[in-house]
Amino acid sequence: MARSKSLYCCNACGGQTLKWQGQCPHCREWNTLVETVAEKNIFRFIPVTASAQVHNLNEIETEETPRYTTGMTEFDRVLGGGLVRGGVVLLGGDPGIGKSTLLLQALSAMSTRHQVLYISGEESAQQVALRAKRLALDVTAVKLLTEIQLGNIQAILTEHQPKVAVIDSIQTTYSDALQSAPGSVAQVRECAAQLTRLAKTQEICMILIGHVTKEGALAGPRVLEHMVDTVLYFEGDTHSSFRLVRAFKNRFGAVNELGVFAMTEKGLREVSNPSALFLSHHDEKVPGTCVMVTQEGTRPLLVEIQALVDEAHAPNPRRLSVGLEQNRLAMLLAVLHRHAGIPCFDQDVFINAVGGAKITEPGADLAVVLAIVSSLKNKPLPEKLVVFGEIGLAGEVRPVQRGQERLKEAAKLGFVKAIIPKANQPKQSIPGLEVIAVRRIEEAVAQLR
Repeated sequence: MARSKSLYCCNACGGQTLKWQGQCPHCREWNTLVETVAEKNIFRFIPVTASAQVHNLNEIETEETPRYTTGMTEFDRVLGGGLVRGGVVLLGGDPGIGKSTLLLQALSAMSTRHQVLYISGEESAQQVALRAKRLALDVTAVKLLTEIQLGNIQAILTEHQPKVAVIDSIQTTYSDALQSAPGSVAQVRECAAQLTRLAKTQEICMILIGHVTKEGALAGPRVLEHMVDTVLYFEGDTHSSFRLVRAFKNRFGAVNELGVFAMTEKGLREVSNPSALFLSHHDEKVPGTCVMVTQEGTRPLLVEIQALVDEAHAPNPRRLSVGLEQNRLAMLLAVLHRHAGIPCFDQDVFINAVGGAKITEPGADLAVVLAIVSSLKNKPLPEKLVVFGEIGLAGEVRPVQRGQERLKEAAKLGFVKAIIPKANQPKQSIPGLEVIAVRRIEEAVAQLR
C-alpha cells in the first residue's frame, strides 16, 4: 500500500507547504503550520450554464427575517434578538465550560415551538440523556442523533427538516471524500462549508460547537470564522461560577455584545444585573477604588477599578495591569505627571478590574487616573461616584460613545455623582445624579482635593 503524502497546512490562511516552517510563507503568521494528508485532486468537467440571473440591487424585494427566540434573554441579546432562519452560529469555548449545557437548555425551551435536532459526535445518547435529566429539562420534543459522518448528517437534516440544529462538535465531524483525520484543517473546512451550504438552502438555523486551542482561539482554519454568520465565545474563570457569552462577529446584530450567566447545579442561570458582579461592597470607603461605566455592545456595565500605589524598592518600579491594557497604563502615568504635576516614577503601580472583567475601550482612562491619585494620596473618592472618559496625550478628556446611556445606568443603580467629559454632558439633567463635566485631566484631579 502506497504511503500517503503529507503536507503542512496553515491554520490562519489555509496555505500549504511541503516542509514544516516556523513561519507560514503565505500569511507570515508564526507556528500555524499543521501536518495533514495531501488530498488527491479530482477533476470533473462541469458544463457552463447561464442559470444564474443578474438583478438590480434596488429592485430586489426585502422583508424582515423572523427570529427564533431561544427562551434565554441573555443568549438572545448576544445573538441580536434570536436565531435567524438559515443563519449559522459558531460557539467556541474551553472544555467543560458549559457549551453543550447552554445549547441543550436552549433546545429544550425552543422544542415547544419549533422542531429541533441535537447532533452529538462527542457523547453517546445515554450521556446526553443523563445531562438532560440532571438539569431537569423537558426534552420530550428534542430529537437526538449521535453521528459524526457528514453524509449521514446531511441525509438526516434533509429528511427531518428541523428548524434548529446543533452540531456538537464541528471538529469531530468528518467527510469520506477526504483522507485526513477528523479535526484536521481540511476536514473542518470541508464539513463546515457543506453544513453552511445546507443550512442556507434548507433555511435551517444551525449552531456549530467549536473547540479552542490553548491560546484561546478557535481550533481549525481561520476561514471557519468567515464562513459562518455569527461567532460567539463562551468565557469563564475556572474558579468562578459566572460565564460570559461574547459576540465577536454577527451579521444580524451588534458585535461585542455580552451575555452573563451563572453556572448552578441545575445548569446555566441568567444574571439579570451583571454590574453587581464587577462591583465590590466595602463596609467603609477605601482609597484607590473608582467605579466606571464601560460599554459591552449595547449594554452599559459598571466595573470597579482598583489601584495600589506603593513606594518602589527596586531601581525599576513595577507597572502591572490586570484586565486593562498595560501599555496604556504607562502612558496615563506620563500624562498624569506632565499635565497634573503628580509624579509616580518612584512608585510601584498596580491596576485591577474587579471580577475578572476585561476592559479594552479607552473610556476607562479617567477612572484609572483617579484611582491612582486616590491610592497615592491615601484619600478615598466620594461615595456613589461614577467616572468615565478617555485621556489624550495633551491632557484633554475626550468623549466616549453612548454617554447618555452610561449615565442612566449609573443613576438606575443608585449612583449620585458622575465625573465625565465635557462633550458627554447631557442637555437635560438626570434625576438624582449630579454631573461634573471636565475638559482636562487637571480639572478631574482637582475634584479630589
